[in-house]
Amino acid sequence: MAVSMNRRKPKSSKNSETKEHCCCSAFLFKILSRIPLGILLLILVYLWSSSSTIISGKIVHICVSSRKLNNLYCLSAGTQPNFEIPIPLTNNSFTRNIENIDASPSTNSSVTDDKEIVNALSSSSIGNIKEDVDIFRKDSIRTEIDGADKNRNEEIAIAKKAVKEQLQLHRSWMSSTNHASCEGRGVYVYDLPSKFNKDLMGQCEDMMPWTNFCEYFNNDALGEPLASLGKGWYHTHQYSLEPIFHSRILSHPCRVYNESEAKLFYVPYYGGLDILRWHFKNVSVDVKDTLAMDLMKWLEHRKPWVQNSGSDHVFVLGKISWDFRRRNYTSWGTRFLELEQMQNPIKLLIERQPWEVNDIAIPHPTFFHPHSDDDIVAWQQKIIGTTRKSLVSFAGAERPNQPQSIRSVLINQCTSTSSDKCQFLDCKSGGCNQPETVTELFMDSEFCLQPPGDSPTRKSVFDSLVSGCIPVLFDPFTAYYQYPWHLPEDHRKYSVFIDQEEVRQMKVDVVGRLSGISARERDEMRRFIVYELLPGLVYGDSSSRFEKFQDAFSISVNTLLQRVSRMQ
Repeated sequence: MAVSMNRRKPKSSKNSETKEHCCCSAFLFKILSRIPLGILLLILVYLWSSSSTIISGKIVHICVSSRKLNNLYCLSAGTQPNFEIPIPLTNNSFTRNIENIDASPSTNSSVTDDKEIVNALSSSSIGNIKEDVDIFRKDSIRTEIDGADKNRNEEIAIAKKAVKEQLQLHRSWMSSTNHASCEGRGVYVYDLPSKFNKDLMGQCEDMMPWTNFCEYFNNDALGEPLASLGKGWYHTHQYSLEPIFHSRILSHPCRVYNESEAKLFYVPYYGGLDILRWHFKNVSVDVKDTLAMDLMKWLEHRKPWVQNSGSDHVFVLGKISWDFRRRNYTSWGTRFLELEQMQNPIKLLIERQPWEVNDIAIPHPTFFHPHSDDDIVAWQQKIIGTTRKSLVSFAGAERPNQPQSIRSVLINQCTSTSSDKCQFLDCKSGGCNQPETVTELFMDSEFCLQPPGDSPTRKSVFDSLVSGCIPVLFDPFTAYYQYPWHLPEDHRKYSVFIDQEEVRQMKVDVVGRLSGISARERDEMRRFIVYELLPGLVYGDSSSRFEKFQDAFSISVNTLLQRVSRMQ
């Protein structure tokens, strides 16, 4: 006999299920109702703040997927992901075409066109310095191009002229001699409360997500020794400039301990480390600005600061200028360099804002920190005699989120040729985190491609120069408009320039063009790099003593002293 089975649940079962659901809901509600509202809010805040999402204005950054955290070497001088440089100009046509600025060496010819002459910088911008050259005020750039009758070429010429005139001013402060006497050249180092420097280094374990900075701060911030590369080589982080400079100036022969004997005042505030600790944390802009504002209050009670409005003071900042010039449309960085009190002092940074006359760029720290003249000579002899098996190399990674980046084009051109023509080291794989790998690649190459990253400048430019590899630049703001004390005005002596717009439009075969440079020309450029530039591009260790050479630190301090000696 067939049996019929009804698959529908009886009503009693459904009612029972409903009752069970109601009981569970009531039980859960009873538990939650016993938890104070304040505790619930704290739990929600904790869950939100512990995430790896960074909210910056209208932009949301996910730390986990950030290439910056996967490969620290590829991290530029502390810029915001996909950060667009805020050109201090209001004309749209100029903003679109600023990257096409001619990179040819400037001449010393005087300017006679009244329409292109910009008003001289106000004395408050550069201190009471008497100069023989005309200087352009940053605000005057905007004034000059506001006129509707200005065409694009005139606008570009004005911007070029403003930058070059500032660089001429900076170079005019330099002295060709290494002063043996400290008479009238006293350097005073402020003894700041430790919260402005040493305490920041103490936060090394939590400075950036998934990265422990503590090992980089060993050996006076030079990092751990690299025995495989030889004497004087260390695993130095690119953001270690502030403690490196501080340790050197503490033992400077012209240091004085009486404020009245000083000509130059150094403020050892580690502003780069201050902002670095907040880059990947969800904190308010007020929190980011707190320490800088405390510093201003501290300085306001110091007589030397008040006496000359800070014009004889210097700050050394180990990140790029844009990280200290926060605008209203973003929460990235601090507004330290936008403060009114910070307009007169000199700021030494790894990348300057091109239209700020008191921003001076000095070299990124490399991995080489010689102790003596002999260390420099030994390294010069080694790299000048190195056999270079590859014509070109590129150590870097693509920028898929930056449509204007030329890196993908360069990588395609490089990888489509033979290895003896071009070698590519993909920083996404982590190889660039090893100083030995990068240095050996550059020592094996005639030319090193140096396209812009998240900002125009690259630490890799200095790594290549120290390795005797001729840098190939694609943007004049990468080096030519940055380092007036450490790189010569005629950039053809040490580099090759290829306009990035030509690369972007696929109008040039970069490897092919470099192949056309003769062996004799390459040898001349390399000898200039090794014997003329290299000593002044590296920072000696904290106890270094040089008689024959001036390193990057000595050049910077001597030039600053030369500048203040001209002040009334």
